Amino acid sequence: MKSYVVHGDGSCRIEEMPMPKYGEYDALVKMESCGVCNGTDMKIIHRKFKGVEDYPVVLGHEGVGRVVETGAKVKNYRIGDLVLLPFWSDVPEGYSSAWGTYSEFNVVTDAAAMESDGLVAGEFAWAQSVLPSGFDPISSAMIITFREVLSTGKIFGFEENKSLCVLGLGPVGLSFVKFAKLQGMGPIIAIDVQEEKLELARKMGADCVINGKTQDIKSAVREICPEGVDFALDAVGVNSFINTGLEIIKPGAKICVYGISEVQNTEIDWSRCPYNWTLQFNQFPSKKMEAEAHRQICVWIESGILDPNDFISHVFDFSEINEAFAKIERKDPMMKMVIRF
Repeated sequence: MKSYVVHGDGSCRIEEMPMPKYGEYDALVKMESCGVCNGTDMKIIHRKFKGVEDYPVVLGHEGVGRVVETGAKVKNYRIGDLVLLPFWSDVPEGYSSAWGTYSEFNVVTDAAAMESDGLVAGEFAWAQSVLPSGFDPISSAMIITFREVLSTGKIFGFEENKSLCVLGLGPVGLSFVKFAKLQGMGPIIAIDVQEEKLELARKMGADCVINGKTQDIKSAVREICPEGVDFALDAVGVNSFINTGLEIIKPGAKICVYGISEVQNTEIDWSRCPYNWTLQFNQFPSKKMEAEAHRQICVWIESGILDPNDFISHVFDFSEINEAFAKIERKDPMMKMVIRF
């Protein structure tokens, strides 16, 4: 089979790999799609992702595939099931896995079957889920982002009638806007420097939008919420957004950081903010929390409240994957990009 591999010098290419091995509690999955994560994928390529140090690396973590074979003790996966979040851990010697779903085949584990037999599955397996019949295998790659965002909002303590300012409007930031609206938060203020993204934020439910290039963020937010906002969220991983948030929060409010920055430190200036505030990082919700969010996301999609296609701008065939990453390097306008197998 073919996999997309990142080498230590930053070069990336599709390489021939052996088929994944799978055990009696596992199912073999033929991949249908994998979402491109501008944050995680690019940081791994640039050797700036904390915890990934051994190269070459088999890349990809937002995978959707279809079960084609099952192990003898699998109870909860059937051949033909469309599944989320496979994980290829048993990569060949000399390689390491950054989840490995830019590959033609992958593996899911039946965590519930293992538990019923008195065994302990890896945490990752708990987030591997079957999608409802009829879901599109390409756009469903966006569901992985949806589940992470919904889980993270719960960790941050988002609740109805609380104000939220979202800084950065990629697919993640727009998902936060959409879910905040569905949960009854408000006012929801969305900030970016691209008018196209600000318009998308309006469509997703933002009550107000601010162009950070042409407007003064502090004065614009204070005009909407004179006392400040309850939550200020960095949704892309720009460290300066922490200080931006400090100028626009109310007393007792929270700065939330979900985006993963390439720079693992920053200087925080709390001279112009309230005396009491909280800074909370959450960059990886637990896999069990993602699984708990799965049903809610699927219900929203089935009811027409949420459409993954609204967040996707480009679909590339696997053979064209380098073009997807070239678009990121060029900083071309984009939303979620998906690789199709």
